Formats: sequence, C-alpha cells, structure tokens
Amino acid sequence: MKKNIRILLAKPGLDGHLRGINVLAKALMDAGMEVVYLGVDLTPNEIAQAAVEEGADIIGLSIHAGGAVTLFSKVKSALSEQGGDNIPILVGGIITPKEKPKLREMGVVEIFGPGSRLQSIIRCINETVQHAGL
Repeated sequence: MKKNIRILLAKPGLDGHLRGINVLAKALMDAGMEVVYLGVDLTPNEIAQAAVEEGADIIGLSIHAGGAVTLFSKVKSALSEQGGDNIPILVGGIITPKEKPKLREMGVVEIFGPGSRLQSIIRCINETVQHAGL
C-alpha cells in the first residue's frame, strides 16, 4: 500500500498573508496528501524541528514579506543541524526575480508565485517525492 505524501507547510518570519497557503493546504488534502500546517510567524528552527519530528516528505514555505533568500537559508541550515537536510523544499509567494536564481542555487526544488496552478504544484510535489524515493 502506497503511503500518502506528508507535506509540512509553514510561513517563516513575520508574514500574515494567509490566503495562498490556506487554499494550497485544502487542495493538497483534496489530492490525498497529509498536510501539517504550522501557521505563521515561525522561526527556521521551529520549522526544521517540526519537519523532522513529523516525518515530512517535503516542505512548502510561503513567503510574502520579503527576505526569501535569508529565510530559506536559515531553514535549510536548521534542517541540516537537526538531521533533515534530505527533505526537499518548495517556496511560494512573492519572490523577486533577483532572488529566484539564488534560491535555485541554494537547493529550492521549485518556486511558485501568485497565479500558479494548483495542479502544477501538486504534480511537482508528487514528482519530487517520487524522485527522492521517499
């Protein structure tokens, strides 16, 4: 029996823009995924600890208030410190054109901005987890 993908969704930093992540969480649940939604105003350490403790197959970070490169870097470092450096990360939200190449260099699997199709996000998650063999 195939297990459901377990995705952890979180909003690092001070960011109260919730519509996108709430819509995404519902769509992922409807697609049969187990969603662990941590909420807002989280530290990178809180996100990393929860991802490891919850056995997340993949992480989705929603960033709308700027600082995507810094926030991703801190989450990635915290994951590494807690033994979760193998967990792939997607980023969604308002990401500047200048930040996108840097995020990709740092290991972001994919970046989804406003207007991204939910089916594209679901497909990316499925393919990423399948490719990682999780």
